[in-house]
Amino acid sequence: MLEVTNLSRSYGDFIAVDDVSFAIDTGEIVGLLGHNGAGKTTIMKMLTGYIEPSAGTVRIGGRLVEEEAEAVQAEIGYLPENLPVYPEMSIIDYLDYAATMRGVVASQRPQAVARAIAATELGERAGSAISTLSRGFRQRVGVAQAIVHNPKYVILDEPTNGLDPAQTQQMRALIQRLADSATVILSTHIMQEVSAVCSRAIILRGGRLVFDEQMATLTGSAALLLGSSAAEEDVRRSVGELTDGVEQTPGGFRLLTTDTSSTHCAAISRSLFAADIAVSSLTVESRDLEALFAAVNDQELNNAAS
Repeated sequence: MLEVTNLSRSYGDFIAVDDVSFAIDTGEIVGLLGHNGAGKTTIMKMLTGYIEPSAGTVRIGGRLVEEEAEAVQAEIGYLPENLPVYPEMSIIDYLDYAATMRGVVASQRPQAVARAIAATELGERAGSAISTLSRGFRQRVGVAQAIVHNPKYVILDEPTNGLDPAQTQQMRALIQRLADSATVILSTHIMQEVSAVCSRAIILRGGRLVFDEQMATLTGSAALLLGSSAAEEDVRRSVGELTDGVEQTPGGFRLLTTDTSSTHCAAISRSLFAADIAVSSLTVESRDLEALFAAVNDQELNNAAS
């Protein structure tokens, strides 16, 4: 279990992270989502003990990071946005060095390095100098160093940054494999990455937490889209008792309801037909994470303006 409670971090008058709280269970893949400057990297640095919070606490595995930093860091694998690699070293030598720095005992290092290489599918290039690798392979090396000590928590900061589509797919598959043995926290400003690999999203804006939900909840719908040229008053009269409200749209109406089951849709259809309202379509509104994120930003901007 990873627990963040009322976490804040300030740099002078600038508040980078503002009273953020969340908890992550073992085995989850959680996306930490937000625009550049939202506070994602600052939170990750506080999770790893790299910087201390101005207020609040971080507990990992029941340990308070500020008090037991070394013990906590032994259970964390971290891939920062800027790859921590030495270009003149070969992959295998670099991972052996990383294992040494992580405290893996000498007798277990070959096995640890071999496991990390296998997990990241670097076997064919293990003897190659890092300087000769493509961006995608270097990212894999970065992940390999993060998992060489078999951590319980893997924290990845923008792991697909700069990758081409094929490399991005490979990285997504790797992240999903990591979750077989570790809790994974993925920081990104690319919403497609969260949608592709995460079961839960934590959305930040301006250093504040604005959403913390399972993906199924975030992208679920609370409305039906009705295609009809009927008058708004007639639609409201027909479905008023079956919905929480009616909003007119360019193509018809948005019927607000948390019940989007087929049974409820059938009841609404019968009511519309009974009122002699022509219906061209009735569908469950679908939302993607990008649309939700845009709505969050619009809401925040509106709140700031009011």
